[in-house]
Amino acid sequence: MVATAGAALAEKKRAENFPVALRILPRDLRRDLGAVYDVVRVIDDLGDESAGDATAALLRFRKDLARAWEGAPEEPVLRRLVPTIRARRLDREPFDRLVLANLQDQRITRYATQAELEAYCALSANPVGRIVLRIFGAESADSSEAARASDLVCTALQLLEHCQDVAEDRRKGRIYLPQEDLKAFSVAEEDLDAVSASRGLRGVVAAQTGKAQDQLRQGAVLVSQVHGWARPAISGYVAGGLATAEALRRARWDVLSATPRPRKRDVLRHLAVLMVWGGRR
Repeated sequence: MVATAGAALAEKKRAENFPVALRILPRDLRRDLGAVYDVVRVIDDLGDESAGDATAALLRFRKDLARAWEGAPEEPVLRRLVPTIRARRLDREPFDRLVLANLQDQRITRYATQAELEAYCALSANPVGRIVLRIFGAESADSSEAARASDLVCTALQLLEHCQDVAEDRRKGRIYLPQEDLKAFSVAEEDLDAVSASRGLRGVVAAQTGKAQDQLRQGAVLVSQVHGWARPAISGYVAGGLATAEALRRARWDVLSATPRPRKRDVLRHLAVLMVWGGRR
């Protein structure tokens, strides 16, 4: 059942690169961000780990998700979301896109081009940024500059996570590295089963990391566009991404021997710079 996923949420929170609720945030913001985070994790768990028919489980959850906007969902994780929906006037559409991303995972396990991969990120990652903007009261219309910057940051974070999780995703039968990149660096899918990354795979990871860094730098302007508590929170997401890119480089792009993780001191260093300069360097 979906409810059983709640027991694992605390451990997953500790494992995340990009903390959803920084400890310095007021309790109400931490509560609302945590409620959203829990729903996002359950959706991902249903797509990645649910026994039996993941598609059926996701469709059932989507029906219950719709009931959350009526105030009467069945699942505890959605009942905890209801006060946040009301207090922050959250839209349902970003949550639906997250479900669609996981439904897509059941049908599509390879992406031919960078454009196709980033279109997937528009479903799997960017909606989270839109929800966060709404929680902080920032403008989230599709045409807004803040929304576009948020999308860049979220796509970048997703690309970095794909790099970190190459081995794990491969075990699930999925590859989130563009096929065009694998071909360009002469990487066969079987190379992803090795105990350490080949020279070619390291090249692919380096290329993906570089693209993510470029997007993070472009999207970092978001820090200067938001105010109040949104600024340290969003700075934290960007800082986590920059520190993760450094971790991948420090590992020499080998994502098979172990999962590269950012160091806390690197996150704090980037956070301090972003808070001072507002992403305008």
